[in-house]
Amino acid sequence: MDILLALKTNVVSVVMAVLVLILLWKIRGKQSSFERLPPGPAPNPLLGNLFQFNIKEAYKYYLELSNRYGSVVTIWLANTPVVIISGYQALKDTMIGLGEEFSGRAVYPLLMKSTYGYGVLSTSGHRWKEMRRFTLMTLKNFGMGRRSIEERVREEAENLVEMFKKCEGSAFSPADMLFNALNNVICSIVFGHRFEIEDPQFKSLLRTVNTYFTVLSSPLGQIYNVFPRLVSLFPGKHHQLFKDLEEAREYCKREAQARMNTLDPSCPQDFIEAFVLKMKEERDNPDTEYNFDNLVSVVWNMFSAGTETTSSTIRYALLLMMKHQDIQERVQQEIDEVVGQDRWPSVEDRQNLPYTDAVIHEIQRYMDLAPIAVPHKMMCDTEYSGYIIPKGVMVFPLLSSVLIDPKLWKNPNCFDPENFLDAVGRFQKNDAFVVFGMGKRACLGEALARIELFIFFTSLLQHFTFKATVPPEELDTTPKDCSFGRIPRTYECYAIPRK
Repeated sequence: MDILLALKTNVVSVVMAVLVLILLWKIRGKQSSFERLPPGPAPNPLLGNLFQFNIKEAYKYYLELSNRYGSVVTIWLANTPVVIISGYQALKDTMIGLGEEFSGRAVYPLLMKSTYGYGVLSTSGHRWKEMRRFTLMTLKNFGMGRRSIEERVREEAENLVEMFKKCEGSAFSPADMLFNALNNVICSIVFGHRFEIEDPQFKSLLRTVNTYFTVLSSPLGQIYNVFPRLVSLFPGKHHQLFKDLEEAREYCKREAQARMNTLDPSCPQDFIEAFVLKMKEERDNPDTEYNFDNLVSVVWNMFSAGTETTSSTIRYALLLMMKHQDIQERVQQEIDEVVGQDRWPSVEDRQNLPYTDAVIHEIQRYMDLAPIAVPHKMMCDTEYSGYIIPKGVMVFPLLSSVLIDPKLWKNPNCFDPENFLDAVGRFQKNDAFVVFGMGKRACLGEALARIELFIFFTSLLQHFTFKATVPPEELDTTPKDCSFGRIPRTYECYAIPRK
């Protein structure tokens, strides 16, 4: 019996060894087939470079590699090559100069699972171009409805101010209130109305968006993106997320179906109505991209890309104002002189608030929210800088390398609004301000985000002075690194009403 057991064990061991050797042979064969890829660190035959860096601080490792190997570097995530592009000139050459070649979207499993390959964020080619064109046009022309986007943003800013007032000088955490307000902006644009905080559907949407970012920003999410089939076998938050995503998709689909026979073709009131109108116009086109799958996924793209990012930036803005009281006072003084206390700030005020505008831009630059843009994919074999990047290879644009470049900024390592001011105090644009990405895949919601940041920031500082629960010198304003980006640390603050 012992002999049979030993023989069985030996056979299993031999079979496992053979399988490992076959796998290693395939991986090495795959790696050798990319002979003209840019240089990079030597990969492990099985896991690539996965264990050579902290997944929560991956961008720091990529910065080190760019300093060592140059502006184009190759790493391996398991048996998949990834090309990292860093530095303003290299990013400009590739994202803009070779924009079509670098315009694909990598097959990021979590993105694909949430959109099924539809929408804007996770698509490439004709579908992506059509959905992006329609979404940009619709958001730009939203004034054709009863209310412009700025009016919708201002309504949420006003509601947020009232909620802060209810804290009556007590210490509170602004995170949830900001997150809810930014979600309601998207709800107003997408569904045509805002939700009350206690609305069950609104709570469900909030939970789904929050869970999505929790999973996306966690090591679990990153491992899922490398080994989706394997991680799917194990328990975790990702299973609940996928259920919540299905519920959100069904809700969006019901909303669209309800509008099919009721909308006014001459005046769509929200994004869903504008999309449904396009669906009707193209109902006889068998190749149309205007269908429920694309509609639902574009709506989810707007929620997932337009809430956590902007709310985190505003949270970080308040944290920096508490740390730098002198800057907060100067912003408030400028707002008082230009806007006063008798009306709400408007986007038109921006040109007359150069210091405030510089502060908002510097908050975004210094925060460096997304050091690595959402991964790109090569649309065809492309030669760049003497190397060949094959079709289908994933590309990481390292935006962080531009935002901290001492050759491009007056004071790159400190929070300093002077980075966006000229010698006489006028706002000064800088092409190195790449927080929204570069080229054809630049952030779709950039215009909306700029409106939100300006209206929310100026409205809050018009009405409140923000103070920390600890002395300013004890405040840690270093964003927390996570696998998705850099988010503000949690904190409580005082919002002291201004007379």
